Amino acid sequence: MGLYMNIPDYQTCLLPVLQACSEQQEHSIKEIHDQVASHFNLSNEELSEMLPSGNQSVFNNRIGWARTYLKKAGLLISPSRGIFKITDRGIKVLNEKPTKIDAKFLMQFPEFAKFQKPKPDNGTPPPPPIDQTPQEIIENEYQNLKKELASEVLEKLKEIDPYRFEKIVVELLVKMGYGGTIKDAGKVLKKSGDDGIDGIIKEDRLGLDAIYVQAKRWGHTNVVTQPEIQKFAGALDMKHASKGIFITTSSFSSGASACVEKFKSKIVLIDGEELAEYMIDFNLGVSVESTFEIKKVDTDYFTEE
Repeated sequence: MGLYMNIPDYQTCLLPVLQACSEQQEHSIKEIHDQVASHFNLSNEELSEMLPSGNQSVFNNRIGWARTYLKKAGLLISPSRGIFKITDRGIKVLNEKPTKIDAKFLMQFPEFAKFQKPKPDNGTPPPPPIDQTPQEIIENEYQNLKKELASEVLEKLKEIDPYRFEKIVVELLVKMGYGGTIKDAGKVLKKSGDDGIDGIIKEDRLGLDAIYVQAKRWGHTNVVTQPEIQKFAGALDMKHASKGIFITTSSFSSGASACVEKFKSKIVLIDGEELAEYMIDFNLGVSVESTFEIKKVDTDYFTEE
């Protein structure tokens, strides 16, 4: 079933989508979605499950590709934007009462076979039918690449000088929008530290509030425990500070994570994996190697005025 176990893959959706259009009349996308969701008894939580990019729900993406495949096979037509209607061929297929329709089934139709066939200058055979839609594959592979990159970034952070690490942490917070520029927004304290505080950063350009930072460049085996968080909370209290961020290249124990709710100051914990992901998201310590754009038809452009 792929990564989203309770949501049917796009091939499983093919027959229900065609059945949703069985009446020889026009059907809106919403009507099709609602009927297919009811067919699979999907919950609101499952229907709201998003792709890794967060741009579209998994269910909508899979139903969209099911509609595309049925159109390519000549079983559905789209007489106008967002409207679908079954064809004579589609009715004939339903009258044969198939138990399922998948990509292999659709290969009997010449239009679909041509759609699946690679271009003449591409000697690579078409991939076998898969459960994930092309967009899901791209997004999930992107997440895999990002995960590998995050691992490399984290290893680099563990190798650098502790003071350099503290400066990187402050630079990251500035990139995330705190305080404006490195010069006027954040500073790293002296190498010996200041009562458990490694850095201070303004919460905004005006400096209406300060965020105190603790940065621990530790190995993955050196888990940050509750006493470390309590020490940091005590340092915040001495400074009469209301906000603090504890960042580490390792991880936090369950006790450390649970105790932050007990303190008067608001404390945010960022472990090594989160730190590396933030650095990637805000382009700190990484560079763009390749850029790909996924485009779609601008239907408004083709609409007659």
